Amino acid sequence: MKELTILHLYPKDMNLYGDHGNVLTLQRRLEWRGVTANVITYNVGNKFPAQPDIIFGGGGQDSGQDIIAKDLQTIAPKLKRLVEANTPTLTICGMYQMFGRFFKTLTGEVINGISIFDIETIGGNERLIGNIITQSDQFGEIIGYENHSGKTYLGKNAVALAKVKMGAGNNDEDGLEGVIYKNAIGTYLHGPLLPKNPRIADFLIAQALQNKYGKAGLTDLDDSLIEQARAIAKKRPR
Repeated sequence: MKELTILHLYPKDMNLYGDHGNVLTLQRRLEWRGVTANVITYNVGNKFPAQPDIIFGGGGQDSGQDIIAKDLQTIAPKLKRLVEANTPTLTICGMYQMFGRFFKTLTGEVINGISIFDIETIGGNERLIGNIITQSDQFGEIIGYENHSGKTYLGKNAVALAKVKMGAGNNDEDGLEGVIYKNAIGTYLHGPLLPKNPRIADFLIAQALQNKYGKAGLTDLDDSLIEQARAIAKKRPR
C-alpha cells in the first residue's frame, strides 16, 4: 500500500476563500487511486515534520501574513531544502507572496518572505477580484477566482505559471499569472484551485509518487463532471 504525506502550512491563519479544498482534492484523488493520504497541519510553533511528500499553503489577510512571518523564517531552510529536492508544492495568494522576497504593504511595512520564488509584492490601492482564466504551456487552461490587492512582479530568474486570458493575474500589467520553480507553484487563483484544475492536482501527486517510489503510475480518473463544471465556469463573467 502506497502512502503520501501532505503538509498543510498554517491553516489557522492562512486559509481564505476555500483553500482547504485543495487539500481535500489531493486526498480524494489519492484515495481513488488506492493511495493513503496522510494530512499533517503545521501552525506557528509546531514541530516541523521530517519528510512531507506534498506541501500546501493557502491565502490569508495581511494580518495573517504578519502573524506567521517570524515563524516562517525559522522553517525557511527546511522548506528551501524540500523545494530544491523537487518536493511538489502549491502556494496560494498570501503564501505565494511569502515564498517570494518580500511583501510591502500600503502603509510601507515590509514583511520579509523566504525567497524561494524570485518575486516581490507591493500592496495596491485596488483589489483585483473576479473570475480568471489563464493559459499554461504545461497545464492548458487554468480556471479560478482571484481576490488580491497585492501586485506581484517576477524577477529575471522567475518563470510565470501562465498567461492571462481573462482577469488581472499577478499585477494587472504584464499579462502573467503565478510562478513555477522546479515542482513548486505559486498562484493567486482561489476557488479553490485544484477541484477546477485536476491536471495540476495530478501533477503534484505524480511528482510526489515519483520522488518516493520511483514511479508515478497514475490511473485515469473519470473527470467528466469536472470538465462540465469547467465549461460552465469559463462562460461566467469576470
